[in-house]
Amino acid sequence: MNQRVLVASNRGPISYQFGADGSLTGRRGGGGMIAGVTDGLAALGPGSSATWICAALSDADRVVARQGGAGLGEGLRAGVPVRMLDIPPGIFGRAYNNVANSTLWFLLHQLFDTPNQPQFGAGFRRDWESYVAYNEMFADALAQEAGAQEAEAHQAAQDRPASPGLRILVQDYHLCLVPRLLRDRLGDAARGAGVGYFCHTPWAPPDYYRMLPADTARALLDGILGADRAGFHAGRWATAFMDCCAALLGADVVRADVEPDGVERASANRPGGTAGWVTYRGHVTEVAVHPLGVDASALRERDRAGDVQAHAGILRQAAGGRKLIVRVDRTELSKNIVRGLAAYRELLTTRPQWRGRVVHLAFAYPSRSDLAEYRAYTERVRQLALEITGEFGTADWNPLILEVKDDYPRSLAACALADVLLVNPIRDGMNLVAQEGPVLSERGCALVLSREAGAAATLAGDALLVNPYDITETAEALHQALTMSEAERQRRSTALAATAAADPPARWLGDQLASLGS
Repeated sequence: MNQRVLVASNRGPISYQFGADGSLTGRRGGGGMIAGVTDGLAALGPGSSATWICAALSDADRVVARQGGAGLGEGLRAGVPVRMLDIPPGIFGRAYNNVANSTLWFLLHQLFDTPNQPQFGAGFRRDWESYVAYNEMFADALAQEAGAQEAEAHQAAQDRPASPGLRILVQDYHLCLVPRLLRDRLGDAARGAGVGYFCHTPWAPPDYYRMLPADTARALLDGILGADRAGFHAGRWATAFMDCCAALLGADVVRADVEPDGVERASANRPGGTAGWVTYRGHVTEVAVHPLGVDASALRERDRAGDVQAHAGILRQAAGGRKLIVRVDRTELSKNIVRGLAAYRELLTTRPQWRGRVVHLAFAYPSRSDLAEYRAYTERVRQLALEITGEFGTADWNPLILEVKDDYPRSLAACALADVLLVNPIRDGMNLVAQEGPVLSERGCALVLSREAGAAATLAGDALLVNPYDITETAEALHQALTMSEAERQRRSTALAATAAADPPARWLGDQLASLGS
């Protein structure tokens, strides 16, 4: 079936850089949201059309934006055009750094250092005005694009079969206000366009969410409730969102797993299912759960490429036949790298039999280096790694290899070689690494997984779940994983891979589009 889709996100599926000669080159953007939406759009049927609206993040991006945008070139497997918005740097900086990343991200992950942060004074009110303006620019661009697409569809209606109405997919916490702003701009035309919002992070429960200024807290919820459908990766995040709507807005919330008489029944708040409905300002928003998995065949094909295999050879040599504990993360505060390294140190301290017999590959992607908290955290990761190497390393054994750089082929190679994959976030909306590792595994890997990752909802049965704050428990789980029989490790890894492949990006996106059409 032909589909017409608009996607809006802060970061787009392609980023541009200047070459040495001043020419522009582009490469595919990173991150789970980009991968999921990109691969989902690539699977749309023939005759479908899609446009992606995003912010220009670099100087090279801004040049492209001022030229009116560009096709993706190497950015996407499907030739989806991208429209980059040249948002004034002051507005973008305050909206992105000060509100989205320094406030909303910490709030939704429940990571504020509450004795010191947050502080909502006059400066935050100014920053919030920029966040509103930033969202308004996206809403204006979407409304303009929606109008152009509707006009084109109307003109072509006599030449082809009728296609479903336009579907608009708004992504993540940077754009919480867009659904309501867009509905206001579209007016009556909104009835012919399905508007979806998807949150790729956790959602905080009401007691934590109330830290926001009351007007800001209500505005964010009201903005999302402008959508016809609000999606989350896990049921617990969907439930927290609905609880906030009831507690702060007084919205009418009906949970899908409660009978009209209030008695709990078999949960419809399941992966891929409806969690409930929120009615507010005369509009009903369906709240749904859509876990994002991986495209197993595409991932395995990429793993066979020459650059990945070259890294695999280097890593095998570095391991020297020893068992490998692998982690692949961005240097985000939520990823809990410091406690993961501390757990590895405790493993070597309390289980000396592993000294000289195991190597920990810790591969991290630099993240948000413009924020002081992130620079300090990355430095703490580096320092702890040096301490572990100095404490346990010998002339013929390096217990820990830490690399802080963006190297996707190297990360794929490490996952394929892992005996144990450590994924221990403090809190995570989903987490794709926990799923990519078992899919890529050559011999079967044991997964040590934080119970606070959204992926735990689907992978718990075959992973070793840990409390991400409990270093001793994590160290014991690493020992259990290392001593697991080959048959058991292979059984668990095969089951994990099958679960990860059950909700590939094409299905994840397709289910959302189909639900908006119902």
